[in-house]
Amino acid sequence: MPQVLVNDVVVASSDRCQVVEGNYYFPPDALNTDYFTPSTTHTTCPWKGQASYYHLVVGGQEIKDAAWYYPQTQERAKPIEGYVAFYKNKVTIQP
Repeated sequence: MPQVLVNDVVVASSDRCQVVEGNYYFPPDALNTDYFTPSTTHTTCPWKGQASYYHLVVGGQEIKDAAWYYPQTQERAKPIEGYVAFYKNKVTIQP
């Protein structure tokens, strides 16, 4: 089952991930929300829509903009609407 770890702490885990462009997108109920804080960062993907971001705070360490999600997607990206992906260089992802 795919998991996301920060300093050996599991922050997300699910067997219902979607893989898009090499990134695992985790369903919202797979997140351990104790570690997530909203970010004010937003970016836009031409085919997915506008992304929002989360910071992760684990063991007192904050990792800025470590995860992103699309609250409302373009039609082609509906399967990942609301799902959360993580930057591979900021966390450990175990497939």
